[in-house]
Amino acid sequence: MTAIDPKLLEILVCPVTRETLSYDADAGELISKGARLAYPIRDGIPILLPDDARALSDDPTPTSSK
Repeated sequence: MTAIDPKLLEILVCPVTRETLSYDADAGELISKGARLAYPIRDGIPILLPDDARALSDDPTPTSSK
């Protein structure tokens, strides 16, 4: 788990959508809801490269149809 400076988080934006990012402390990622991408944080440094981002699934909590 990697912490990020709250002041840094205030100025960072998604390079794809230019929207603000939210911090997922459990995953150590910055989340772009608009682009549906999760940017990794490595050694305390946000990696805001779309090619390095993880695509977020459309259905984060699958449910049973039974």
